[in-house]
Amino acid sequence: MSIPQSKDFLSPVAKILAATGIVIVVLLVFINSRDLTQVREPDAAPTKVLQLRFEDRPDGSIAVIDYKTGREIDAIQGEAGFVRGTLRGLAQERKRRGLDSGPPFELIYRADGRLTLADTATGRMVDLESFGPTNASTFFKLFNASQVVATSKS
Repeated sequence: MSIPQSKDFLSPVAKILAATGIVIVVLLVFINSRDLTQVREPDAAPTKVLQLRFEDRPDGSIAVIDYKTGREIDAIQGEAGFVRGTLRGLAQERKRRGLDSGPPFELIYRADGRLTLADTATGRMVDLESFGPTNASTFFKLFNASQVVATSKS
């Protein structure tokens, strides 16, 4: 005479999936309950600030214009995916808010070496170094380009 064995209601795979789902829900509740704005380190003082305007050109390039002088300091040619993607995101935010392209963007070099692109119209800031040194350098070269224009003006 054998004793009937009870069968588990859920298979082992279903138990793992259910446990994983519960853990995900708990983590999401925990993350959403925290004020993540307090986690960010305060920005270091700016050492250099460029006020810029970006304009699309008919040839597909993007003109980089010194906002104060109105002079073109550089042109972004080719794909330049990071630059185009960053500017597109900022432009879409302006469009969503019904703002025009008039107010400048500020490219800020900070005392700790970080580089920030700030939209003066929306207040949105992009910490460029968080995308890696190669991507940040595509914006950093604008400081050198602006100095060449400033030197050539005199």
